[in-house]
Amino acid sequence: MAENEPQEAPALSPDFLELLRCPVAVHYTDRGDDPGRLRLARNNYWLICDDSGYKYPIIDGIPRMLVEIGARYKDVPEDQLPVPPPEDDLA
Repeated sequence: MAENEPQEAPALSPDFLELLRCPVAVHYTDRGDDPGRLRLARNNYWLICDDSGYKYPIIDGIPRMLVEIGARYKDVPEDQLPVPPPEDDLA
C-alpha cells in the first residue's frame, strides 16, 4: 500500500448492509423483486447502487443515504470517487 493511500475503512456489518437500500431505486418496479441493493466499494468508503447509479459515502462509519448526496456522485466514475469521502458530505 502506498504511503499516502488511505487505509481500508471498517466494513459495515453484512447484516446491516443486507437491510440497506438506495432510497431512489427501492421504488423501481422494473428491477426485479429487490431493487436498490447496495454494494461496498472504494476501500469500504462508498455504497453504490447499480440499479440507480447513485453513490453514497460512508463517513465515520455512517452511510450518508440522502438522495441529494447520492445524486451528487451519480455521474462520478467509481474509480474516481474520493477516498476517504469529503467531510462536507455530512449534510
